[in-house]
Amino acid sequence: MKPKNNQQAFIFILITAFLGVMGIGLVIPVIPFIVTKFIDPHNTKAIAFNVGLLISLYAFCQFFGAPVLGALSDKFGRRPVLLLCQLGSAIGYILFGMGTGLWMLFLGRIIDGFTGGDISTIFAYMADITDPKDRGRNYGIIGAIIGVGFILGPTIGGLVSTISLSAPFYLAAILTIINMIFGYFVLPESLDKKHRTSDFTIHHLNPFTQLQYSLSKPTFNIILIIGFFYFLPFAQLQGIAGVFLKDVMHYSATNIGLLFLLIGVFDIITQGFLSGKLMPKYGEKNLVIAGLAFVGVAYCFNAALLLFPFLAVNVIGTIIYALGSGFFEPAFGALVSHSAGPHEQGRIQGASSSMQSLTRIIGPLLASFLYTFGASWPYIVCVILSFAGIGVVMKYKK
Repeated sequence: MKPKNNQQAFIFILITAFLGVMGIGLVIPVIPFIVTKFIDPHNTKAIAFNVGLLISLYAFCQFFGAPVLGALSDKFGRRPVLLLCQLGSAIGYILFGMGTGLWMLFLGRIIDGFTGGDISTIFAYMADITDPKDRGRNYGIIGAIIGVGFILGPTIGGLVSTISLSAPFYLAAILTIINMIFGYFVLPESLDKKHRTSDFTIHHLNPFTQLQYSLSKPTFNIILIIGFFYFLPFAQLQGIAGVFLKDVMHYSATNIGLLFLLIGVFDIITQGFLSGKLMPKYGEKNLVIAGLAFVGVAYCFNAALLLFPFLAVNVIGTIIYALGSGFFEPAFGALVSHSAGPHEQGRIQGASSSMQSLTRIIGPLLASFLYTFGASWPYIVCVILSFAGIGVVMKYKK
């Protein structure tokens, strides 16, 4: 049966995308409290640094893994790569949950990070089975599922942590293993042999080579720069949000999880419904601009929490942020996919994923550094970057 007609395979792809983002979000509300088991809870700077380092390390490993996985999927097919990534994530979750010291937390993040670049293969799989005119819509569906993962990841992390701080990671490992087994039986290969890379060599395993290849494409250059101005602030948010809300708003892990639940709800509405209707009418470029403007305003609200630590301010800023991310992400995904042919979707998507990984390496460390000057400084920088990104989009011509 062809992949486009295989509903079970499509379900596997959606579940895989969901679990990948859920696993990232799972850490956000829990990790500051896990790190305090090994560091003096009054040493907030050391806690912020180690939280940022753990999140950055995952992204560092993903940076090296994503283009390799994308290139391997171009050579050997999407199916084996996707199944291998599920196994690696499960092992990483188990190690993180078992962590009896900081070293085990770091080891779990390393393993999960190297196999966590499967999102590039997921998008390449969808590009294989989708007509170019429908990719924006289908990426919107994946974006909505990612939104669900973004909802349930922090929410599950916060709620299940009431059992134990390790429980969310054991649950994620079990779900990932079940999905891997499901995929083994239902996932067909999507990449025809005639479209596979024939000149695969060791240089394909170098992430910098893959980025250099992708950056040699003039149209793709500017697309990656646009993405950088969105994903770097997003990475700062991921890296410091848990510590910021714990210190400034005095939230528990459960409270933090519920706040991210609010983000996910509005993100689903935007990506699942609004973006699909607005993109054909206004185009990807205008939705990218709208997304950057909305998240820039949202970061202003976050920065203001230090002076006005009120729930209403936090909630309004959160809703505005969710709308912005819901506009930006499917439109950006469509821009990326349109910049490459069917034989190199894995490479291009891998390069895009690597760019995002670079921002997730830099962002949490930058945020933890800025945090030492004041809790609002990471968000002030996010505002500047978001609006600078709008200036770059204005110069982009398809």
